[in-house]
Amino acid sequence: MSLKKIAWPKHPKIYEINTWPWLNNLSEIYGHSIKLDTLPVELIDQELTPYDVVWLMGVWERSPIGREIAINFEGLQEEYRKALHYYNTDDVIGSPYSVYYYHVSSHIGGSDGLNSIRKELADHGILLLLDYVPNHVSVDHLWTLEKSDVFIKGTLEDLISKPYDFFSLGDIVYAHGRDPNFPPWTDTVQINAFSSEARSKAIHTLLSIAQQCDGVRCDMAMLMTNSVFSRTWGEKAGPALEKEFWEEIIVAVKNEFPDFKFIAEVYWDMEFELMQQGFDYCYDKKLYERLANDSAQIVNEHLKADWGYQSKLLRFIENHDEPRAITVFGTEASKAAVIITSTLPGARLIFEGQTRGYEIKLPVQLGRAATEEDDVALMEFYDNLLKIIPGREFDNGKWSLCKVKPVISSDNSFNNIISYQWWTDKDRLLIVVNYSLIASKAHIIIEDIDFGIFDWKFTDLFTRNEYVYKGKDLREKGLYIELEGWKSHILRVEKV
Repeated sequence: MSLKKIAWPKHPKIYEINTWPWLNNLSEIYGHSIKLDTLPVELIDQELTPYDVVWLMGVWERSPIGREIAINFEGLQEEYRKALHYYNTDDVIGSPYSVYYYHVSSHIGGSDGLNSIRKELADHGILLLLDYVPNHVSVDHLWTLEKSDVFIKGTLEDLISKPYDFFSLGDIVYAHGRDPNFPPWTDTVQINAFSSEARSKAIHTLLSIAQQCDGVRCDMAMLMTNSVFSRTWGEKAGPALEKEFWEEIIVAVKNEFPDFKFIAEVYWDMEFELMQQGFDYCYDKKLYERLANDSAQIVNEHLKADWGYQSKLLRFIENHDEPRAITVFGTEASKAAVIITSTLPGARLIFEGQTRGYEIKLPVQLGRAATEEDDVALMEFYDNLLKIIPGREFDNGKWSLCKVKPVISSDNSFNNIISYQWWTDKDRLLIVVNYSLIASKAHIIIEDIDFGIFDWKFTDLFTRNEYVYKGKDLREKGLYIELEGWKSHILRVEKV
């Protein structure tokens, strides 16, 4: 299969799809079974072409035992009822992060299906992203049948004293995978990040995955760092190896697939550390939390980090782990928030259903989603936004925050305004967002531009309204902006 060669943009728009329920929903709409190799072409044209990258979440074979655990786990049953009201065991397919085998599930079309959609996406200029789970595999994974040091092992005493943290296979006691701050995932077995054999298997697995897609989103990537792994497992992990897990794995994969991208799901202020270990992009959960909970001033502070850091962050207001954006922000604030996350440097993530205003968070263990009504006005907003946010034309462009000043000294509403610009020799975009409930006004100081004696035209790419200002006024006072609560401008700036 020959694929159209596509270069990764520096600031990609990524669309995350929860693959299994997405295909089930399409099958209901079209009235026949749809898998990855039988997707209607018009669907790609209509739904996927605004994006640079499609992330098919949850394509790998899921664990049969993991599914049984998911069916019977009481805490999850409550989540299932919230999402579906009425569900049956056929709706529960197990966690996509309890990987039984890194082979595409036959239920969604198998390897042939994945190859088919990858070629179709490539023909449309779209790259493909898949999952990789470094910390654990399912409790019934084939590696558990081997005699090796791939996994963290325990003792009979561990099993008796901590029956939810450990389990036995034959006469061997294994640890369940875990995040040190939460109870273990009982459908998984913990991989030992300090095992040379485990690292060899990780490289082998990723080399296989790299033949099937253009990048991986690495689940809970910080768990495999020396500092976190030592803190989590202590003596059970043994001594740390000389090289960090990711330094060894990413270099080995990129030696054979230099254009392959690694995206880290990462928290705990460890983003920079993982960038240093080789990741191309890291989750910006801190921005998400600030947008959800804090003021425009706090968001502005976050955006003062240097370019090298900003351009390697992945921004979002929703993904499969977070509540639906509409339920967190409300409609109008969600629009302001997504304009920010979609126009900053780095990767920008949109989750399936986000553009339609869906409110139900679907547990990843379910293969069917409830039917929700589309918010047509919100869909139109996203349709416009995805056409105008800075894309490949700014791959070699520059970005900077703009200074925001009060119009009159007694009016503090200027603190609600967030503004920044993108520019190249040919193009310049100015983004201005009122990130608050109240009407606000400000003067925006646009630097890195010689206004001279010319008139300058500012075109709002949403409304197509045009505003003309004299260069002298822009230089001396800045651009006057007045916006209602949660409203924004994305302005093309041109010399008249």
